[in-house]
Amino acid sequence: MAVKNSAAAAKDPAPKPGAGSNAVPETLERLRSSIGTLSTMMRTQLESTLPWYRRLSADERSSLGLVAQNGITAFVSWYEQPSSPSWVLSDVFGTAPTELTRSISLQRALQLIRTVVQVVEDRVPELAAPEDQVALREAVLRYSREVAFAAADVYARAAENRGAWDTRLEALAVDGILRGENPDALQSRISALGWTSHGHFTIMVGAAPAEANASFLATLRRAAARFAEDVMVGIQGDKLILVLGKVADPNSAHVRLSELFAPGPVVYGPPAATLGEATASAKAAFAGIAVVKGWSAAPRPVSADDLLPERVIGGDESARRALLTGIYRPLVAASNGLVETLGSYLQGGHSLEAAARELFVHSNTVRYRLRRVCDVTGWDPLIPREAFVLQTAMIVGRLATPAKPPAGKSGPAGKAAPPA
Repeated sequence: MAVKNSAAAAKDPAPKPGAGSNAVPETLERLRSSIGTLSTMMRTQLESTLPWYRRLSADERSSLGLVAQNGITAFVSWYEQPSSPSWVLSDVFGTAPTELTRSISLQRALQLIRTVVQVVEDRVPELAAPEDQVALREAVLRYSREVAFAAADVYARAAENRGAWDTRLEALAVDGILRGENPDALQSRISALGWTSHGHFTIMVGAAPAEANASFLATLRRAAARFAEDVMVGIQGDKLILVLGKVADPNSAHVRLSELFAPGPVVYGPPAATLGEATASAKAAFAGIAVVKGWSAAPRPVSADDLLPERVIGGDESARRALLTGIYRPLVAASNGLVETLGSYLQGGHSLEAAARELFVHSNTVRYRLRRVCDVTGWDPLIPREAFVLQTAMIVGRLATPAKPPAGKSGPAGKAAPPA
């Protein structure tokens, strides 16, 4: 029985390096003994053939050199036992994926892999017998394919992580603008997002699409990038917020970008030169979107400044101040009867003749004064909508200015003031 067992053992081939492996034992042994030599040659080759590698810092070269050395060591293990790309990914890039993606681009990573593969391939005649060299070269090529796909996976995951982080940071930046956070902190956040504009902020607010997914947001950013130097997008509830930096052609940009919002009104705030003003612009836009339905003929998109009457009725204090400081007080300061003429014109049913009779002046004088009103305020009383804005400003101004008692009168009953 023992003789039979010995004979059977003599007939059996030598055990393979691993199940499913076609590795030649002699070639595998030479590969294992040449790892140090191949690593040294690989580093020399990187220095001589890749100029960008020489420009890296010592830490970065060390990290990349470790990755390349791991590639050679992992090839020896892979040659003994071919396995899935995930195993290659863990062995080659598991030690320094973050450093790799920070130091070099994917293109350069592939150049690194190509150099490592070339070093091994050039040494094939020394690592394998003539009859085994073709098989070893095929193994090198298959392994390089696995490592290339593994490198692409490293960079894809890194890009996904950066994208997710940028999305969260963008949401925080938009929310910070809306809430009026510290401008320095906001500037730091938007700078981290690559924001280059230092002023000229524009905020648009409208209804968000039902499915505002990542694909839609990417389309919106690409579209906005054609009109503005910088873009940030935020979604709060059912509202879509678009923050633009340095818009080249505001009129065209507002109209074209409003097409990407869901059906419904779209309001844009006044231009802002600083982050602090951007907060005020955003608040004006949100105040406008809340009351825009009060103007049934409002265009789409509509400026928050065109909704000042509705905003005042809705309780927006900033709109009241805008009417007071931008319309009423300049009219009072201009004198020449502008306030009285405008009041008579508005109360007389927008009739030049009626205002002229009430003021005992010629109708051309009324027309001239109304043109002066337009010059002073920027609002034309001859246009019905703008006349409504002016009328609201007149009401706000009268309520804000306490009536002065006549000279020599005082007290609620109008009694003469006592002598001094």
